[in-house]
Amino acid sequence: MTGQSTGWRAAVRDDQADRNIDIVLTAMRELFADKDLTAIDRYWAEPYIQHSPQMPNGLDTLRNTVPHLEGFSWEPQRIAAQGDLVFTHSIVHGWAPNPVAIVDIYRLDNGRIVEHWDVVQDIVTAENSANGNAMV
Repeated sequence: MTGQSTGWRAAVRDDQADRNIDIVLTAMRELFADKDLTAIDRYWAEPYIQHSPQMPNGLDTLRNTVPHLEGFSWEPQRIAAQGDLVFTHSIVHGWAPNPVAIVDIYRLDNGRIVEHWDVVQDIVTAENSANGNAMV
């Protein structure tokens, strides 16, 4: 009985995770690639809690930042989800002077992004890495 219950829970969690992945991918594309600020109203919700040290809480930060991003592109390389969290590992251009590798973590509530964490690193080529491995 425990095994059946665990299997059922995994299936439910996978469905939620898949929906959350789709929401994050669509939200990021519409807001950052299409520069459609109305995406904020569709895919984010207040109170929006921001853990990135350069950005204050609240959706006004996104509304004020996105129009001024020059040459911005978000290229997710890996994406995973568990429950209400979505994790992306991406190459980002236009956030810093040079391309960066970013791990973003989004928390969703009722299908809306309500919290965000990130870790940003300058990209070091595999040739210049102590281990010879690419960062993304």
